[in-house]
Amino acid sequence: MAELKLFGSGGSIVADLTEEQAKAADLGVGKLFLAPIGKIEQSKMSGHACNGCKKEFDGPPKISPESGSEEPEQVSENLMLVERGQYQCGECGSVIGEYRVFEKKGGDAGLAVPSA
Repeated sequence: MAELKLFGSGGSIVADLTEEQAKAADLGVGKLFLAPIGKIEQSKMSGHACNGCKKEFDGPPKISPESGSEEPEQVSENLMLVERGQYQCGECGSVIGEYRVFEKKGGDAGLAVPSA
């Protein structure tokens, strides 16, 4: 695990990431981004910065799951969107970034299966 700074549209979050998460967050432009990672556990976040109130804070931002349908949304044949939400500034409530949590349907989803 490494503590890294991740950027969203309205600020940044400092969090402990696994190597796999860090690779997903790297879009090849010299910064790491929140969106490709999905939801980060609050216990893994150690700080955040808000572009709205132009302040940096110790501790995690607020996590606000989007209200609405509690049913997963089918994105493709094998992929379901199970949760979406926002990271928000604890002081002014501005959106720092958004997250999406996806789940593959079936144990073999995305895996090559040899033909008989």
